[in-house]
Amino acid sequence: MHFTDQNFEPDTATTPKEDWNPFEDGNNPATVAFHQQRLVLGGTKDDPASFFMSRTGDYENFRKSRPLQDDDPVEYMLASGSIDEIRWMASFGDLLIGTSGAEYKATSSGAAITSSDVQISVQSYWGSSGLAPLIIGQSVMHCQRSGSHVRDLYYSWESDGYAGNDLSLLAPQLVESHHIMQWAFQQSPGSNIWAVRDDGVLLCLTYMKEQNVYGWSRHVTQGKALSVAVISGSQEDVVMLVVEREMGGVKKYFLERLAGRFRDADGIVDAFYVDCGLTSRQETASDTVVGLGHLEGADVVALADGSPVEGLTVADGAVTLPYAAKVVTVGLNYVSALSPLPLETDTQQGATLGKRRAYGKCVLRLYRSVGGKYAATEPGDLFDVAGWKDRTAYDLPFLPEKYGEACQPFSGNIEISLPSGQDADTSLWLMQDRPMPFRVVAIMADVDFGEV
Repeated sequence: MHFTDQNFEPDTATTPKEDWNPFEDGNNPATVAFHQQRLVLGGTKDDPASFFMSRTGDYENFRKSRPLQDDDPVEYMLASGSIDEIRWMASFGDLLIGTSGAEYKATSSGAAITSSDVQISVQSYWGSSGLAPLIIGQSVMHCQRSGSHVRDLYYSWESDGYAGNDLSLLAPQLVESHHIMQWAFQQSPGSNIWAVRDDGVLLCLTYMKEQNVYGWSRHVTQGKALSVAVISGSQEDVVMLVVEREMGGVKKYFLERLAGRFRDADGIVDAFYVDCGLTSRQETASDTVVGLGHLEGADVVALADGSPVEGLTVADGAVTLPYAAKVVTVGLNYVSALSPLPLETDTQQGATLGKRRAYGKCVLRLYRSVGGKYAATEPGDLFDVAGWKDRTAYDLPFLPEKYGEACQPFSGNIEISLPSGQDADTSLWLMQDRPMPFRVVAIMADVDFGEV
């Protein structure tokens, strides 16, 4: 054999890879993310404050080189002075890490994190629950350690780091003493976060950071919401729910889809304002709607060719209408209720807080609405979300233009006189208890203030 020495220096940096499995013997991770072409796993059983990053571009490979290379896997333990388990991780430009005691960002001095270049800095000390974060525009949403209050996390130029707000501050009664079990983000329409509370109540947080707008609402149904997810639809994101209901004394589980919004081009016959319902469309008008076996024995309402029908009960999977109709939506009824906070302002005599007040003329501005009711509040309603149930309610007009035709959606102002007394918490209730649209754009009222 002939051997020729070319005087090449050996490359000692290129060596065979060594096997390394940080998750052996049941040391399973609790969180996962993808960042800079690496799989990131953290919060393992034996190392709750550590995270591990795979080789670059090879998500299942944790083999090491010796000496270490820039694309080798990464292992890092957060040093916080206490053992704070990693609850979530999110790739958001930087790698954000939420633990039970604080929120961190992981960066490097170069373009990317490497096995020899990892920099960790604390961003806040709120602590996080185990709920997976939501990335919405330029913000990351996470739940505080107690599992109730919701906070956002966004980059702040003033502090050259991440800052955030408590988004539950204006509606603490909806989350305190409860836990958010699951949530999902609906980008369109409305930029809504749908959250399932531990008692089965569905919450919605409308969040628009660029407009500095956020607000909560409560959605109660005949049963309990157990799970929520959002999938992309052809015209808008679709909210899917798993709901536990009791039908005929039997507990059942339903996979339900939240109806799409009532669009400007939709006619009243296409309105869908029931729970657990379905729509029957027939070429020939009929007074019988079948296919309602899932609602067997339940009291339901219907929207038949655009007119509400109440007092129906499902028997043998069907209901009988008082008249024949082609397009019929049948389902469980629910009541939408709204009560604005008592009006407060500053006058020459001082603040109005605690003073008696009486409502004069009230103007409701509605948009494509049909029907609805209004009532005056009574003392104590300010802290009672169900106070509307015992109040004398008055119908808003919703007569059709011609007898026998459906009522058409109304847009405009309606003037009402509120039969309210004088107390420090005087306000009004607005309700819709029929399966029809009711959209309030503005409330304008004349209020007379008196002495305490």
